[in-house]
Order: sequence, then structure tokens, then C-alpha cells
Amino acid sequence: MSIQDLEYFAAVCRERSINRAAKLLYITPQGLSKSIKALEQELNAKLLNRSSSGITLTECGRYLQEHLDAFLENYYSICRGIQSITQRQNHEIDLLSAYGILRLVTPECLTDFQRQHPEIRLHYREYPDRQVERLFSAKEGNVAFTIAPVSPGDCAVQKLESFEIKLLVNRSHPLSGRETVTIGDLRGEPLYIESSEFQIYHLITDRCREAGFEPVIVFETSGFSLCHKMVRQNKGISVTVDFIFEDMQDPELVSIPFSDGNYRWTTCMVTRKEDMDNPDLLLFRNHILHWMEDIKTGRIRR
Repeated sequence: MSIQDLEYFAAVCRERSINRAAKLLYITPQGLSKSIKALEQELNAKLLNRSSSGITLTECGRYLQEHLDAFLENYYSICRGIQSITQRQNHEIDLLSAYGILRLVTPECLTDFQRQHPEIRLHYREYPDRQVERLFSAKEGNVAFTIAPVSPGDCAVQKLESFEIKLLVNRSHPLSGRETVTIGDLRGEPLYIESSEFQIYHLITDRCREAGFEPVIVFETSGFSLCHKMVRQNKGISVTVDFIFEDMQDPELVSIPFSDGNYRWTTCMVTRKEDMDNPDLLLFRNHILHWMEDIKTGRIRR
């Protein structure tokens, strides 16, 4: 039995679906089923009832679920404590970042920090923003760069910068001449959007449902660039944020603000309050905040 098998079982319990859990875990349904079966063999107990209508927990499965969250939380806490000690001793900072935020903070920010503090080693990993939050909640990483909203919990959340989310259309699209749009203008339009692992997906789809319709999602992507490419080819519409759209400098694309609510892409830096006694982490946190302030005041150009 491995911790991973238990984590996989916990995901299946939350989703009540092998396929949905596998998608969130970035593994195949077959691989997830194999892990659950290995867990059942190790415990010599059936945990799931499988049928054409879905899965349900057996009595043993319910018992395991009832005790699993506390067990995993204790395990993560122990691992985090040991990791915190070793990282402090080794002068290491483990960074988790949502895609696109390094582009916003600028790579020079990290290289400047390393120039000033060569004794501190930075480890940097990028993921979709919702995966960053799951990993950080599971006690991975010292610092997380992600997209609001973020549940504070035992963490300190520092907003870095906020950008307006706008509709993205081809210049030949009928909406391209509009000064503003509403979420209702997405009704019936083929939509290219980042996947459900990104906050922006949930913001847009939730607003569509609040307006009484389901968006016509043609394709879910892992980043803005493919969305922009499909809109450039006039295959459909998408959404974008200001700083990415400005970087594209594509005359074939038009961005249009929404007039019916607050559509924002807000970046945050998240640290754990329990890590605030780590001097290396405090140096890094302050460096980021000063760097972002210098960008806002124009002392540093992005």
C-alpha cells in the first residue's frame, strides 16, 4: 500500500467517478482502477461497487473514507515539517507557479534574487492554477503563485497584480466593432477556453450558467496561446487578459471588455504562516513585493 494509492482513493471518493478523478489526477482511468484494485488487495477488502450507473462505496470503503482525510493530513503535516527543516538547512525555496505568472513577474526577478543571494537555491515548477492550489494544500512548495480567489486558511495571501478579462474575437467577427459586450453575447458562439484546471474557465462558465445558457465549448486548452491561434484563424471566440493580449500584438485579434460585471484575472503570492520564521523565505517574499512595486511605478520595465 502506498500513500499515492490512498490519495487516488480519496480522489475517487470526492468525485464519485473513476473518469473524473483520473482527469483531475492526470492519469488514465485504467491506471486509476489498477491502483484501487491494488489497494483492495492489500487491505483484503472490497472498497468500491462498480456498475454501469457509476460507483458506490462499500461498508469498508466508507470506513476508509471516514478516516482517510485525517490520516493524510497528519502524513502531509509530518512530511511538511521534515521538508521545512531540510529546506531551511539547505537554503532551498520550492516555488509552485500557475502558467503565465513568471511572464508577469518576469524571469529577471528570479535571476536578480539569485544574484543577490547566491547561497539560496530556487526550485521552480509550473502547473495550471487549480493544480497549484491542490499541491500547495497538500503541503508541497514554500511559495505558490496562483490566481484568485484563494482560500487563506493558514496562509498569507498577497495580491500582486490584477488584469481585466476581455472577450477575444477575430477582426472579421460581427462583435469586433462593439465597444463592450456582455456574457450573453457568448450564447451559441464556438468558444475556445483554458480547461477546468484554470480559474478563468470557471469564471466564464459560471457566468454563462447564471445568464441561463451553457457555453458552446469547442476545445479546452492548457494555455492562452492555442486559444489565440484558433481565434486568429476565425474558428471561434475566446477570452484573454490585457497583458497577454498586448504581448501578442496581433492586428487580426480584437479584445472587448465586458460591461456586465467584474471580470478580473488577479495574481497572488501565497505563503504559509508557519514558514514565516524561515529567513530565506522572508527575503524572497520581500524581494517579490519590492520588484512588483518597481514594475508598477515604472522603475522596472516588463
